[in-house]
Amino acid sequence: MTMEEILNINIKPGWKKGTKITFPEKGNERPNVIPADLVFIIDEKPHSTFTRDVNDLVVTQQITLAEALTGYTVHVTTVDGRNFTIPINNVIHPDYEEIVP
Repeated sequence: MTMEEILNINIKPGWKKGTKITFPEKGNERPNVIPADLVFIIDEKPHSTFTRDVNDLVVTQQITLAEALTGYTVHVTTVDGRNFTIPINNVIHPDYEEIVP
């Protein structure tokens, strides 16, 4: 007899690639055999703007030499849809990083 059951997975912020979610004994059943565990493994889908660096999200932008020397304003839309405007008044060099909590 075929049975159908809906299993919900609540993905939590910060879960990393490779995180395993196990539903014990939810696999296929046969007579006189204990059902196997059903295991899902989290994978990351690439994002068009952000890359992950451990627990941080990284945005890389190319700017002109004039913007690097005179200042630049970064406009970022976050994953949850908020818009940030981040003014950078320092001289920007090739390895420059601006960390925003």
